Amino acid sequence: MFVNSSLLLLLAVAPAEGLPYYGEATFTPQWLKASQISKDFHRIPAFEFTNQKGESVTEKSFEGKIYVADFFFTTCPGICADMSKNMLILQEAFQGAEDVRLLSHSVTPDHDTPKRLARYARRYGIDARLWHLVPGPEKLIYDLGRRRYFVEEDLGLKKKDDEFLHTENFVLIDKIRRIRGIYNGLNKASIAQLIEDIKTLRKEG
Repeated sequence: MFVNSSLLLLLAVAPAEGLPYYGEATFTPQWLKASQISKDFHRIPAFEFTNQKGESVTEKSFEGKIYVADFFFTTCPGICADMSKNMLILQEAFQGAEDVRLLSHSVTPDHDTPKRLARYARRYGIDARLWHLVPGPEKLIYDLGRRRYFVEEDLGLKKKDDEFLHTENFVLIDKIRRIRGIYNGLNKASIAQLIEDIKTLRKEG
């Protein structure tokens, strides 16, 4: 899916006091104080995966942490390599930060075993302390992408459950698993904005 990077930048840019919250697939920004967020406001649900090192990764791995999520596959002949290179920019920007993480979901989990993901990680210089690569199960990955992160629906694109999940979007998640921004993972200006927005979230405490 091609996403208008200018629109994503517009959605991502926030006033000085902080970033908006996003609760549904239209990515309509909601400018709310933390005290105004109801307990039922959309958040990323509990999950459990095994990363490229064979280690368990759950929502508890991200407690008190900001993270950026995307969806890729290791044999992708197109956009995934560029997305991974831009994720590396984030890795470098927040190397050593205890409260920032990256999470890349494989959309071809039958192929992308932890062993193959480990080879991919070595090829790109991925630091497993900061950046987790995780496979399936496929039904869960596709549900997370479409119904929880809304990565293919931000501009109204609808697909059937079994249609291939493929998107260049990066999604910014705060320390309590709320969506705070969506960015074109192929666009350097969008990545620069994402870095600034992560810095803004870190100030929220």
